[in-house]
Amino acid sequence: MPRKPVMVASGASSYEQRHRVPIPSDAVLERTTGSTRSDHARATRPPRGRGSIGVVLKGYPRLSETFIAQELRALEARGLSLALFSLRRPTDPATHPVHDEIEASVAYLPEYVHEAPLRVLRAWRKARKLAGYRTAFRRWIRDLCRDRSRSRVRRFGQALVLACELPSDVVHLHAHFLHTPASVTRYAAIMRGLRWSVSAHAKDIWTLPDWEKREKLAECAWATTCTNCNAHHLRAFAPRKEAVDLVYHGIDTARFPAPVHEVSHRDGSDARAPVMLLAVGRAVDKKGFDILLAALARLPSDCHWQLTHIGDGPRLPLLERIACESGIADHVRWLGAQAHDRVLDAYRRADIFVLASRIAEDGDRDGLPNVLLEAQSQRVACVSTEVSGIPELIADGVTGLLVPPNAVDALADALLRLIRDPSLRRMLGDAGYERTTTMFSLARGADRLAQRLASCIAG
Repeated sequence: MPRKPVMVASGASSYEQRHRVPIPSDAVLERTTGSTRSDHARATRPPRGRGSIGVVLKGYPRLSETFIAQELRALEARGLSLALFSLRRPTDPATHPVHDEIEASVAYLPEYVHEAPLRVLRAWRKARKLAGYRTAFRRWIRDLCRDRSRSRVRRFGQALVLACELPSDVVHLHAHFLHTPASVTRYAAIMRGLRWSVSAHAKDIWTLPDWEKREKLAECAWATTCTNCNAHHLRAFAPRKEAVDLVYHGIDTARFPAPVHEVSHRDGSDARAPVMLLAVGRAVDKKGFDILLAALARLPSDCHWQLTHIGDGPRLPLLERIACESGIADHVRWLGAQAHDRVLDAYRRADIFVLASRIAEDGDRDGLPNVLLEAQSQRVACVSTEVSGIPELIADGVTGLLVPPNAVDALADALLRLIRDPSLRRMLGDAGYERTTTMFSLARGADRLAQRLASCIAG
């Protein structure tokens, strides 16, 4: 089968030019999603030729947003036709295998208006003839009066391009993230007279002004979010409470199969066999990696451990300096962003996974971090904090250990407890595995989302 084209502007990156693969066979789908095309319920499969869903993304592809890519692939496996629109071009040095399995074409909107003025001008000339343009323009002016920022201007420019370059078969728009992508989607949908929906996640919820949450939730057809904590918060702003749906991202057990390795008996007493700790996540304030380093610095000198951190982020230099000043630099490895196979290998080598999430000064916080799901899928004992949706996954003392956010001493005590007790690690790892793979499966969430999107196409 011929490769599908990528819709790009001039100056496309090498990734954009090569990112098309043949449509996978049923055998491939069975390996990657756990079922074949024929296994999916016919109710979720729209009739062929009825239309596509336009999905608006903040950036694509991104290593830190694999959960979105897995969801997109799962929706395609359930028969939905997608067209992707990204507000930013890819910047990561690598991609995950799932990105190469996604069939949908991807178009990159102008990230900055001044970088593509002619493209935006052409779109504006066409957009003025659309029935919904005046309404969208008035809506944008009202928003701009409350948010006088270049970002707000850029969003309308991107919306003009999206509305005018949208393929004719796109009958519904869906945005990932309630902030910028939803704004672009909202303006474009008004211009084109389309309904739109949104998946809200974490920062986009907690840093968005209340007025903007209220208006977007009133205008969208429906919204989904990935934690009960998020859903409760958003329903307080939605005129129709039932329009906000709880859909956990879930874990793809095909990509994170059950581990087959010997149980570790390391207890920190032997310097030649340190207990292996793992932390995965971008080096940003809400992840609390500085709290983790402070807790590790308080462990007794006769406790032998090694921490591996995977992820990029602006605070990496600061964290490395903190490790040096705390005298623990020799016990920490900074690997930066890594591809899927390296991350999976790190999970399987780890004795303990730790994530010290907290609420950042600007209100940003995690939802339900996918790295916790991934770690538990590999039977790794997890230590985390009582923030946002994390307690929905980890039951303290049953499927992992939880401590208050920013509690250095409590985190140090929890880590020491697990380092010293391999049997406790094994018990928590096994319990976490059972809970994650049964209650937080990718298939369950994808089925629900596919039903909602299929109903939009049918309508």
